[in-house]
Amino acid sequence: MNSTYRLLFIGWLTVCNLITFVLFWLDKQYARKSQWRIPEKDLLLCALLGGGIGALAGMYRFHHKTRHPKFTVGIPAIILIQLIALYIKISHNLT
Repeated sequence: MNSTYRLLFIGWLTVCNLITFVLFWLDKQYARKSQWRIPEKDLLLCALLGGGIGALAGMYRFHHKTRHPKFTVGIPAIILIQLIALYIKISHNLT
């Protein structure tokens, strides 16, 4: 992976994680006020697109979705799968 792609990848992950973290915060605020909520599928999609760390941080920072197995198991599973894929990609490029 050349340096341009590496910077774009890091930028993508940074933005995805920040957005996902903020979405978890917003959804918690909406839940407290019994307002319209961010659909769970959208929160999970943001994690899947690269915001897994932000989702996990948001879950535990805001105590949000921490009783839902879909999130307590799903988010770490997404992160693990992404880390495995990244490891495979990196190790493939080294050979």
